[in-house]
Amino acid sequence: MANDTLEGNRRRGIPRQASGHSRLLDAVEGTLADFLAAQIAGLDAVDPALGGLARTTRDLVLAGGKRLRPTFAYWGWRGATGPGEPLEPVLPALAALELMHTFALIHDDVMDESATRRGRPTAHQLFAGQHARAGRLGDSDRFGTTAAILVGDLCLVWADQLLARTPLPTSTLFAVRSRYDRMRVEAVAGQYLDVLGESTPDEWSAERAMLVVQLKTASYTVQRPLQFGLALAGPVATPLDDVYSRYGQLVGEAFQLRDDLLGVFGDPAVTGKPAGDDLRAGKPTTLLLLARELATPAQRSGLALDPAGAVNPADGSGGLNPAEMAELIASTGAVAQVEAMIRERVAAAVEMLTDVPIDEDARTALIELAVHATQRPA
Repeated sequence: MANDTLEGNRRRGIPRQASGHSRLLDAVEGTLADFLAAQIAGLDAVDPALGGLARTTRDLVLAGGKRLRPTFAYWGWRGATGPGEPLEPVLPALAALELMHTFALIHDDVMDESATRRGRPTAHQLFAGQHARAGRLGDSDRFGTTAAILVGDLCLVWADQLLARTPLPTSTLFAVRSRYDRMRVEAVAGQYLDVLGESTPDEWSAERAMLVVQLKTASYTVQRPLQFGLALAGPVATPLDDVYSRYGQLVGEAFQLRDDLLGVFGDPAVTGKPAGDDLRAGKPTTLLLLARELATPAQRSGLALDPAGAVNPADGSGGLNPAEMAELIASTGAVAQVEAMIRERVAAAVEMLTDVPIDEDARTALIELAVHATQRPA
């Protein structure tokens, strides 16, 4: 079964090892496209409606994105193996991370009731639209939510299936699976705390917000993908594993801190989602909690929650608009402090790579990724 997945990549002319970021992404995209084509054909044979479900899922998976998780996993693997190992055997594992990511995004959008993702309608909005256009019975929004949950579940199952197709020794796959399972548990734990924080914001602190960052983002985006990639290389070298863990936590935290800033100050035309959503929901981000800690009494009153928990009520009643809220948060000094936290974490992560025994191309790539992932506009 693994050879079926890899054959399509050979037809696409994908090299045996990625010599550049675009080639790596092409290899991952090709693996995903081949795998999803087979899944669509299988479900089409059962019922055309299931084929349609699978096609919508494919479109969501291949809708773009940063592909950070397979990228960090690749360099985690490459850091241990060097440039001589062929890429094809680990492609199913790298691509599986993107299916898992799609599962997480779809469920996150349902929980947050987000309308857009990457500038396009979210999964539940897509399915609600399909339901309404077809004139089906029942509530379109409820159908959209239900279908999106199922598609997220399907992506998680497919991620497991694709990972299992990785043609590596069983002992290696068990080690990889251990990292993969830990990453999933931590992502769920972080998501739960994130949701809990919205319902108990008065019990939250900047320190607890950083715990959410560590579990929901740092672990799932950088730390565990790196260690997942290292496990793909075979028996794990403990010193390198420790460096990956610490580097991954630092860069992952900086990544989420940048995301907090973009959620308030980002350009929706660039980020693909509305500014101020976290404020409307009253999400206790590190940025907002630091703003409250640093605020004067007069500033703090402007950052107070409404009875429903939001800083800026979605219905527009009272409070400040998103632009005014952004200006108020910046005036507290919280933005400057978060920017400093990002710089400190990136500098510490880069320093950790200085003397560790690692492939030089991987060292360079991880330094560049630390900067790129945390200084991005979207």
